[in-house]
Amino acid sequence: MNVYEFTLLIETQAGLDDGLEDALFEAGCDDATLSFRKGIAYLDFNREAEDFESAIISAIQQVEQSGLNLWVKRVEPSDLVTSAEIARRLGRSRQSVQQLISGTRGEGDFPLPAAGITAKTMLWSWQEVTVWFLKHGKLKDNTVHEKAVIIKQVNESLESRKNEMHLENINRITKLLKKRTEEFV
Repeated sequence: MNVYEFTLLIETQAGLDDGLEDALFEAGCDDATLSFRKGIAYLDFNREAEDFESAIISAIQQVEQSGLNLWVKRVEPSDLVTSAEIARRLGRSRQSVQQLISGTRGEGDFPLPAAGITAKTMLWSWQEVTVWFLKHGKLKDNTVHEKAVIIKQVNESLESRKNEMHLENINRITKLLKKRTEEFV
């Protein structure tokens, strides 16, 4: 068994803050610290489990089955990262990451931003960044990538479970995109 660190962002009902920590402890979240930032509740976990995915899934289940009408909104650390966050997570300088992004250093094929190209701050998919660093031999530990994949997949699942219509629309759009791609081949 290993210990895995992650954070769950939880949705609570107004006024539910009192007694929340005790109730979560009773539900089995005795390995988490409840915190609030700007009124947003989150749990920092140090969960012992066989693997990272099992740690996250078991924590989500305990939170949501606590009887407190709580929902896990997202798992952190987030897949969307700034260039500064890429540098921090990889222990590199901001300048070296900026040079990789701009192509003035390295192979020049750094992943495109996932969002923010027209905004002040661009965001990249951490999962795509870890793939790139692995591909170019700049990331020796594959577990960084594996954790990025798991967090992204869990967050996508959390997002898609909101309602059936959301899933139906995703499937419909995917079929349309596939059809358009086949027309051009």
